[in-house]
Amino acid sequence: MEHVKEVDQGKQKHGRDNSDPAGIGVRYLSKGIAMSLNVTQRQRLLSGVLAAPTMSFMLVFFILPSLLLMLYSFWSARSFVIDPTFNIDNYVRTLSAVGFWRTGVTGLSNGVWTAIASVVLSFPAAYYIVYRSVNNNAFYLILLSWFSSYLVRVYAWRTILGTNGLINTTLMQFGLINQPVEFLLFSPFASVITLVHIMFPFALLLLVSALRDVKTDYIEAARDMGASRFQVLTKVIIPMSYKGIVSAFMFTFILAAGDYITPQLLGGRDGVTNGLLIANQFRSAGNWPLGAAMAFITLVLFVGVYVAFTQLMKACRLSPGRRYHN
Repeated sequence: MEHVKEVDQGKQKHGRDNSDPAGIGVRYLSKGIAMSLNVTQRQRLLSGVLAAPTMSFMLVFFILPSLLLMLYSFWSARSFVIDPTFNIDNYVRTLSAVGFWRTGVTGLSNGVWTAIASVVLSFPAAYYIVYRSVNNNAFYLILLSWFSSYLVRVYAWRTILGTNGLINTTLMQFGLINQPVEFLLFSPFASVITLVHIMFPFALLLLVSALRDVKTDYIEAARDMGASRFQVLTKVIIPMSYKGIVSAFMFTFILAAGDYITPQLLGGRDGVTNGLLIANQFRSAGNWPLGAAMAFITLVLFVGVYVAFTQLMKACRLSPGRRYHN
């Protein structure tokens, strides 16, 4: 009895009941929350430290130069001398120039057709590599094309498509044509097929990475529920790899639409693109403000293509985030 009284007196003295499980639970819960917050804060700090070098590089070598270039676009230049007087003459001059829009259409056309062909051709290859191939040998063989020079591949296609090239020579030997086909070289076709050859590995790499996140369990579950192969493709695989498809399309589109070497060498007289006009303003004319204005207008056109492509994917019910019911 005396021991029980001492325990009761101790409880009253310290103002709590040690036998109360609720009090113990509250204390442990508060400690757990504090520890969780500390872990979260440490993780955020570690993430910030790891991302700091990359973010610093992007800030110094991309964001700040882009902002400076935008500032240049509102200035003027004459005889390689910059006049820092604010004006919008460069944008007015660019938007009213028929030649700029003509070359812009050429560049956008090259980019769109190259992106479509690259994604359409690389998607089956990526599907085979991810779901059918037992090793990555086919993937490595395709990536081996990166070891060849850009100009070597351009001149290789120039040789293949030329009047005395492989295609015309083969067709003439089999008696299918009497004279060389001239439209193969120095045409938009020549530019696009060469750009597809150059951009195909980039699109394949992005699509393989995206398809690896689509587990076979989802595909098997869809088939068990009675979905056809086409439905599995359009309802499961493409929506779940949507980001990879958009990334592959835009990556190849931007590189192809901004390329001015390949269209200049293989596209003939109509192969001039905005990239060449912008480069000439910086190199030959010395009119950096006008070149900057052209670059940002072209950037707006690229953003428009991105919006159009994503909206097209949504209209075709191939994007995630929505549930469609028949």
